[in-house]
Amino acid sequence: MAFNTRGVSIIRKLLVSAATLPPLASAAAPQCELKYEGGCRDKAEALKLKIVAIFCILVTSMIGISLPLFSRAVPSLHPDRDVFVLVKAFASGVILSTGYMHVMPDSFDDLTSMCLPERPWRKYPFTTFIAMLAAVFTLMVDSFSINYFRKKLTTSTAESTTASSLEAGENKEGDMFGHGHCHGHVNGHRGDGMSVNGEQLLRYRVVAQVLEMGIVVHSVVIGLSLGASLNPCTIRPLIAALCFHQLFEGMGLGGCILQAEYGMKVKAIMVFFFSATTPFGIALGIGLSNVYSDASPTALIVEGILNAVSAGLLNYMALVELLGADFMGPKLQGRTNVMAWAFVAVLLGAGGMSVMAIWA
Repeated sequence: MAFNTRGVSIIRKLLVSAATLPPLASAAAPQCELKYEGGCRDKAEALKLKIVAIFCILVTSMIGISLPLFSRAVPSLHPDRDVFVLVKAFASGVILSTGYMHVMPDSFDDLTSMCLPERPWRKYPFTTFIAMLAAVFTLMVDSFSINYFRKKLTTSTAESTTASSLEAGENKEGDMFGHGHCHGHVNGHRGDGMSVNGEQLLRYRVVAQVLEMGIVVHSVVIGLSLGASLNPCTIRPLIAALCFHQLFEGMGLGGCILQAEYGMKVKAIMVFFFSATTPFGIALGIGLSNVYSDASPTALIVEGILNAVSAGLLNYMALVELLGADFMGPKLQGRTNVMAWAFVAVLLGAGGMSVMAIWA
C-alpha cells in the first residue's frame, strides 16, 4: 500500500511537471516578441512617422555633410584655421561616441538576444570579437592603400622631375643663366613639395573613403530597423536623435572630404551616399515590414554582425585617423590653448551623442 501510494505520488509529480513545461517553453517566444514590439503598436501611425523620418533625416544629412564643403566661402572655417580644427574635433567626438554608445550596444543586444540559441551566441562575446577584427582589417586596408598610392605617387613624381630636367636641358643652350636655370630649380622644388603634399592628400582620401564605408553600413542597419518598427512610441524620439546624429556625423565626414580635395563629381557621389543610405534603409524596412521581424534569429544575427563591424571601423577611424592624427600632428602639438579647447570640443561631441543614447 505504501508502495502504491508512493508510486501514485511520483506519477502525479511527473504529470504536474510535464504540464508546466509547455507554458515555460512557449513563454520565451511572446517574451521575445514583446521586447521588440512593445506595448505601443500602431501600423498606420508608424507609417506616417516613417515618411516624416525619411524627409527629415535626408535634409539634415545633406545639411550636415555639405556645411564643411562650402566652408571655403567663409574664411574662418577654412581647414587651416583653428575654428575648423575645433569643429572637426567636435564631429570626431560624435563619430567616436556613435561607435561606442550606439552601434556597439545595439550589436550586443542583437547577438545576446533571448531570441537566439544560448550556444554559441550568449556564451561568447561575438560583438567585441568582430569589432576587434574589423578594426584590424581597417588598419590593413588603410596601411596597404597608403603604401600602394605612395609608391604610385613616387613613380609619378620621379617621371615628372625627369621630364622637367630634360626640358630644362633643351633650353640651357639658349638661356643658360636665365630662364633655364630658374625653371629647373622651381620644378625640382615643386616636385619635392608635391611629394609631401600629395602623400598627405592621398591619406586624406583613404580616410574619407573608409570612414564613409563604415558610416554607410551603420546607416543602412539603423534605417532598416526603424523602417521595420511598428512602434510609434519608439520612432518619435528616434527621429530627433537620428537627425542630430546625422547632422554632426555628416560634418565630420564632410570635413574629411574637404581635406581630400575631391572633384565635384566625387564629392556629389559621397554626399549622395551618406545622405541617402538611412532614408533608403527606412524605405526598405517599410517594404519588408510585413515579412521582416526584428525578433527573427536571422535578422538579429545579420544586424548584430553588421553593427559590430561598423563599431570596430568607426572606433578605429575616430581614434586613429581623426583624433590621433590631429592631436599628435603639427596643428595642435605645441599649441596648448588650442589643444585644450579641442579636447573640450571632443568631450562635447561625445557627450551630446552619449545623451542621445537615452532615446536611440
